[in-house]
Amino acid sequence: MQIAILNDKILPYEEVGHEYLDRGLFFGDGVYEVIRSYDGRIFALDEHIERFSASLKAIEITKVDINQVRDKIILAFAKSNIPNACIYFHITRGSGPRNHAGTDDLEPNFFLTVKELEDDTKMKTEGISVITYPDQRWKRCDIKSLNLLPNVMAKREAAKRDAFEAIFVNDEGFITEGSSSAFFAIHQKKLQTSPLSANILPSITRKFVVKAAANISLEIVDNSLTPQQAALCDELFIAVTTKDIVPVVKFDDKIIGDGNPGQYTKALAEEFRKFTIL
Repeated sequence: MQIAILNDKILPYEEVGHEYLDRGLFFGDGVYEVIRSYDGRIFALDEHIERFSASLKAIEITKVDINQVRDKIILAFAKSNIPNACIYFHITRGSGPRNHAGTDDLEPNFFLTVKELEDDTKMKTEGISVITYPDQRWKRCDIKSLNLLPNVMAKREAAKRDAFEAIFVNDEGFITEGSSSAFFAIHQKKLQTSPLSANILPSITRKFVVKAAANISLEIVDNSLTPQQAALCDELFIAVTTKDIVPVVKFDDKIIGDGNPGQYTKALAEEFRKFTIL
């Protein structure tokens, strides 16, 4: 007799719900997106849908109508009646007996939540502390997959050290990105960030930060920095969908600038805000 145990309940394997046999649970076999809204308007929906579609294609999840995904996002957001919302959704390859390769008859599973965004005023006005952490992720971070255990480990270490974010450093000693954010440095009126590659997520927020930088006449340089170089920069900040631009005032044990959000970081945040109200 094939059996299963769910917490303390023993039951026949055949009675296990499909949600427990999801390949997202077994293998992280799926992709996800996080979108936000500003004052009742979903931000950068087209860009997020395009990236989500690219992630699906990269891991060969088919049978997905991307227009239906878009419709579900819009419907859920409208029903939530939350002006400033965080919209999370993912698609997995489907549910079935645990088998690495899977079968071609699997039907993808879709999951979505809409939640109210937390107040981030304090961290934006006071800045945050970050730590560095070894980049132990797989080599296709350009795919926004559900395989996030290295990110979880990094974020937990940051929390232990009273920091908000962990900044990944690769085997060559260069910063790649944050565990859940893009990382930027400003030095001598130059905005620097790691060039996009297979090991860097093509961040939607990054795209708009670069536009904002051009608008305020900052020179934009795709340049990988070491932690030592970053610590000597005039200003640092992270960019993430749910919080847009957040100043970094402490990098490992080094105070950045005078310990307050820098002038260009503030100017970028103001310029970025203009994109959200169009």
